[in-house]
Amino acid sequence: MNENLHQLRCFGCGGRIRGPEAQPDFRCASCGELFEVEYPGWTERRGPDRPNPGALKWLWRDRRCSSERLDQSGVWRFRELLPILDNFGNAVTLREGNTPLYHLPRLSKKLGIDQLFAKHQGMNPTGSFKDTGMTSALSVARERGFEWVACASTGNTSAAMAAYAARSGLKSLVLIPEGKIAWGKLSQAMDYGAVTCQLPVDFDRCLNVLTEIVRQAPIYLLNSVNPYRLEGQKTPAFEIAEAFDWNVPDHLIVPGGNLGNSSALGKGFREMQDLGLVARKPRISVIQAAGANPLAQSFARDHGATLEPVEAQTRATAIRIGNPASWRKAARVIQDTGGWCLDVTEAEIAVAKAEIGAEGLGCEPASAVTLAGLKKLRAQGAVGSGETVVLLLTGHTLKDADYTIDFHRGTLLTDGETGGIDSVVAKEISGLRRNAIPVEATPAAVLAAMRGASA
Repeated sequence: MNENLHQLRCFGCGGRIRGPEAQPDFRCASCGELFEVEYPGWTERRGPDRPNPGALKWLWRDRRCSSERLDQSGVWRFRELLPILDNFGNAVTLREGNTPLYHLPRLSKKLGIDQLFAKHQGMNPTGSFKDTGMTSALSVARERGFEWVACASTGNTSAAMAAYAARSGLKSLVLIPEGKIAWGKLSQAMDYGAVTCQLPVDFDRCLNVLTEIVRQAPIYLLNSVNPYRLEGQKTPAFEIAEAFDWNVPDHLIVPGGNLGNSSALGKGFREMQDLGLVARKPRISVIQAAGANPLAQSFARDHGATLEPVEAQTRATAIRIGNPASWRKAARVIQDTGGWCLDVTEAEIAVAKAEIGAEGLGCEPASAVTLAGLKKLRAQGAVGSGETVVLLLTGHTLKDADYTIDFHRGTLLTDGETGGIDSVVAKEISGLRRNAIPVEATPAAVLAAMRGASA
């Protein structure tokens, strides 16, 4: 098959353009909607550009043992399904992807679901799922000769972009909402050499400012409005299917922020089904924080037909977005797969994060909305005990260490947030806290503390 087969199709009017013809903000000139990458040769079942599913499965498995640079990437290992470059030698990689799929035995037992797993994208090089999309989109920027790349970010995007820009020798610009980003994430962008500007506005306004900047200067936009970001972010779908021997789980539950990730994963499963790699798609559900829930409100109101932006407020900073750019794409994925869109409270997020931590798997707060949402879906009967469920964990626990410390010290939630929770959640919070215990420097005192903790 040829290397670069793609075109861009508008998600709104359906218009098609060549990749280099896209406007700097990646909006359709006719209707203003976003684009997605498509591969025309794949629609012809006997066409010369259609990949052979059986051959691909063997090839991708063999590459896991390869020492070749691109084969060691969990994104570019699947490069036959990412023909977006003229030359794959231009790919910028930090060995992203190939992240673990963990079974969750304690939570499986508690929820009565035998097959409950977590796909931990926080195990990527910069600690979040954004690396999978950044390797693909920044590679396109490099191949097309850009010197500067830029993003607006609540944290993870800036860390990933700055790292991949540094690796490739490009310069990077980051716009962040002042006071609304975890320091663990901001420190990464600084360390990787990005020009970092804090704006006294929220994320959505930061993105608006950046959109104006890229229209005025030759700077390549790397937010999830960039369709090449989603091409890399679809590859965890391939890894999940491969891990289940090319079957798929019954449910995939994803956090909802700017909604590019759920869009990308849905695209990945759809393409696999179209190409004959898998027989079906999982139900994909999106979970948002109650304080940043425009898509959840949309589904409650008219099943995702319209979206009204909200002023986002949540400690899960990675999903503190009130006007998500990819909401139409995400709504389509939820509708097409028969999934759900729910929101969860700050207390429910905090409990879920601690429960995932008790499995030995740390994650950032935004990741924990998946477990909190699963609890609700299980209580509603939407998820059966015999079904297989995968939670997508988007970021590493050290991305927001202050959140974890505040939870275990009992200083995370306000009186209003704890006053409105039921007794079950309150008991869960109390039982999950593990604050540091001040004791005297003697064996007897330490042993007494151990006995008290296990009582």
